Amino acid sequence: MLMNQTSPRPGFIGHSPLRRHASLILLVLFLAVRGFAQDAPPPEAPAPNPKATFFEHSQTSKWWFSGQANFVFQAHGDFYAQYSGPNSLKNYGEHATSRVLTFFSGYEFTPNTMAYLNVEESGWGGISGAVGLAGFVNLDVVRNPTIGSAPYIARLMFQQIIPLSKEKIEVERTPFSLATQVPVRRLDIRFGKFSLPDFFDLNVGGSDSHYQFLNWVIANNGAWDYAADTRGYTIGAIFDYEDRNWGLRFAEVLMPKVANGQNLDANVARARAENIELELRPKFFKNKDTTVRLLNYVNHANMGDYQEAVRLYLNHVTPTPDVTATRKQGTVKYGFGINFEQEVSSDVWAFGRWGWNEGQHESFAYTEVNGGLLLGTYVKGTRWHRSLDRAGAAFVSSGISRAHQAYLANGGLGFILGDGGLTYGRETIEEAFYTVHIWRGAFFAFDLQHVNNPGYNQVRGPVTVPGLRLHLEF
Repeated sequence: MLMNQTSPRPGFIGHSPLRRHASLILLVLFLAVRGFAQDAPPPEAPAPNPKATFFEHSQTSKWWFSGQANFVFQAHGDFYAQYSGPNSLKNYGEHATSRVLTFFSGYEFTPNTMAYLNVEESGWGGISGAVGLAGFVNLDVVRNPTIGSAPYIARLMFQQIIPLSKEKIEVERTPFSLATQVPVRRLDIRFGKFSLPDFFDLNVGGSDSHYQFLNWVIANNGAWDYAADTRGYTIGAIFDYEDRNWGLRFAEVLMPKVANGQNLDANVARARAENIELELRPKFFKNKDTTVRLLNYVNHANMGDYQEAVRLYLNHVTPTPDVTATRKQGTVKYGFGINFEQEVSSDVWAFGRWGWNEGQHESFAYTEVNGGLLLGTYVKGTRWHRSLDRAGAAFVSSGISRAHQAYLANGGLGFILGDGGLTYGRETIEEAFYTVHIWRGAFFAFDLQHVNNPGYNQVRGPVTVPGLRLHLEF
């Protein structure tokens, strides 16, 4: 059952690499604390805002066209592993490069009615084929190596804004929202194909992996097993009620037919997902924005049961624990999340997430996390006259349920994890990045991640993963 046996490690997991990476994180945290004490004074003669795209985008045209290209290079060296299995992070040096190319288009029929079409192409890959880590190090990577690299429709959705007040506010035009003014109180309806994290669990410091953090469980809540196909998209409808200081959104969407599957199940009587999020925007501090988001999700799908899979294995019904052998249509999995962001100064934010799901039924769509806690800080380069530069540091600790632990410890495989055994410990990750604005739509980033107990295994790792990212905005 166990593979790639190695000689005993010379001593316990060392902490010196962690200390080195922690010092970098503490440096960014220091900037946050300093920013809380005093906002940066405005410059005497403000320079013109630098361009963030290669081409100007109209704020009045009914049409929208833009594009992105994202390239990520990552590597790691040898690290200790007492044993390895089919879904382990490779314990010898490796490197990989990923790419994602996206074309955005939209059309504004009226100020309240819009349609959007995005075409995407992705390819190359991630280290170890994107397995072995619950918090994988590159959100751009598609886990299924057989899915191919042909262009595909990522989003095709329609938006209808229903005004509920005459007062309006100015908003920024984006590829997902062409309106430049919206009613303060409104109902925003979307239906079609989209990604749930486009509209749920957003966070100023940890949501955009093309400018910010790369890790799966920092860019999103790891315990939120959000409905999606292999590439991260689903089909359904979102109803979003917005008021001045709060919002409430609900989504009904399709689940994949199998775990991490490419095809969505259109039979909503047996498979679907409900997501509801309450967003509160209280004023705890004068002139400082605070946002708290409370998330609940319920998935219905053809899911298996970790505890039942172990029972069948111990009773010699299956040769190894196999959660796919216990799948039942209509199985329910649910979870909760809390997401906060706090403005510390005009260019510094603190942010965090907490997440939990019931952990008895298999991880099905996102990653293998049953509970997690994230804390981080995010800084813009305004203070050093680099307004489009970004920096951040974050710490995340993820865990799995006892049933999930027993399944992996007895040699079971998930769609992400499977070392052939398990000496359980929480998977903890530190990540720090700096994104440099080069010119117009060109951005270059340095990223550093340090993982303790990769795949929740205390007898593997730690591993350090440096990375480089080139992002082009058209």
